Amino acid sequence: MNNLSAKHFFTGLMFSMLWASASVAGKFGIRSAEPLVFFAIRFLLAGGILLAFTYTVQKSRLPVCKEWRHVTIFGLFNTTCYLGFFVVALQYVTPGITTLAIALNPLFISIMSAVWMKRRIRLQEWLSIALGITGVAVAAYPLLQTSYATPGGLLLLAISMITYSFGSVYYAAIPWQLPRTTINAWQVFIGGILLLPLAFIMHTKPNHFDLRFWLSLAWLIFPVSIAAVQLWLRLLKSDAVRASLWLYLCPIFGFLYSTILLGEPFTLYTVAGTALVMIALYIGQRKASG
Repeated sequence: MNNLSAKHFFTGLMFSMLWASASVAGKFGIRSAEPLVFFAIRFLLAGGILLAFTYTVQKSRLPVCKEWRHVTIFGLFNTTCYLGFFVVALQYVTPGITTLAIALNPLFISIMSAVWMKRRIRLQEWLSIALGITGVAVAAYPLLQTSYATPGGLLLLAISMITYSFGSVYYAAIPWQLPRTTINAWQVFIGGILLLPLAFIMHTKPNHFDLRFWLSLAWLIFPVSIAAVQLWLRLLKSDAVRASLWLYLCPIFGFLYSTILLGEPFTLYTVAGTALVMIALYIGQRKASG
């Protein structure tokens, strides 16, 4: 593995580990506050911190003309819609099911990328996608037998995955002139602003700003909203389809976190599914570097 491949591998692995933790952290957070209130605060704080860093340390410029439209559309799909639907769905499905849903993203991203960017998807890519989905399904099989989920919750998850995949392909298709940190800062902050009206409209229960609230919020802001999204944007700019393969690992890490923190089962199915996912990643890496 050359230096470039090694860098991509560790970037993807770190992204998967951090991104997969969002469901469990979010589950803890919404025990203290209403979901949309909790996540609107998360986006506004994360975006504000990133904007402060961007304009005080990196001395970046403001978006101009069409760039405002691009970051707004990206924030609408990548933050407001995706995580808005996702966090509401967390009330009706377990973290194991939500991490399983992430496995649908590679297929959506591949299809949308092919249509939008007129890119032909090779047989090796389809094979890696099929193996990855199979691996996730095998790992999730025992969880599907015991987890609670409602049709409405599953529908919300499906919508969130579609909007996230669209946002990813949209980002990859735009010839950005802004630095990645600036793009991320504005899309997260704008996404939080766009989520505020829904948070007020759907507010039905009191919020408790206790230690659990702040610890969950801190984890979702720094390792997830800031670090993981930066890693994801780096992967996307390299290759949207190749980057999507790393989403296969998110359910596997999600099962591990759920087992350790929430007591969900870790079985031989999980081991077998992990093996299939790693084979899928290997095939995808060979295709991308060949």
